[in-house]
Amino acid sequence: MTGAHGEAGTASSPLPLSTRALALEFGRTRRLLASGEWHLSSTDAEAVAAVLARLTAPLPARRGAAERTRATDGDRRLQRILRTTVHHLDAGAVSPTAAALLAAVARALLPWHAAPNPPVAAAAPRYGPVPGAAEGAAPPTEAGEALLPELTSLFSALLATRAPGTAPLTPPVESWQARYTGRFRHYTRPASGVWAADTVACPECGGKDGPWTVTCDWRRVTLGCPCGTVYHRHGLSFSEMWLVLPES
Repeated sequence: MTGAHGEAGTASSPLPLSTRALALEFGRTRRLLASGEWHLSSTDAEAVAAVLARLTAPLPARRGAAERTRATDGDRRLQRILRTTVHHLDAGAVSPTAAALLAAVARALLPWHAAPNPPVAAAAPRYGPVPGAAEGAAPPTEAGEALLPELTSLFSALLATRAPGTAPLTPPVESWQARYTGRFRHYTRPASGVWAADTVACPECGGKDGPWTVTCDWRRVTLGCPCGTVYHRHGLSFSEMWLVLPES
């Protein structure tokens, strides 16, 4: 990404955004497109088109609207982009390459997880504040909107690879490993507006706080417990893991 999207906030942009992963994925995707190494599959195209529709959605036309109202409209659009991104990331149908890009977008837009419309149920996913952010501070609307032109350009270019007669081509993506001390929460939604949650525990020793060794190939997440147990049948979706890890 260009500009100061990942820098600490100013008076008009009170929170920093976690854009390091986004900058890496943005550069990698541009290189893949330039070399013709990525042509979207149907499932990737569906996810990219859905996110692109959110990226390009116009704000409501409000004559004489107050600045705060316009900012809330902008925050609502950013929240919808995040939720659409997470939906397709966690559905598990996209390729690992697309999953890595969607996850980077989700991390950058994390301040809008609960703003302006927080989850209604107590058991719904809740993520901590962005590191360096004041508790209860408003999301950085201007910084979030500054990401939209480049993201729109990138997702438009990706969707253009889905031309008639073009065979899908998905490049490999590197797996990664991270250490995390803390608890992972697994969320389920048994009915509309109803959420359930449980804390992931090691099946052998029952430990819940790690430090976990998290290994991810963008198809499966494996957790390694300090007791030596390595397992993947924990039920965690990508967002439940990715959005709580500190940015490295």
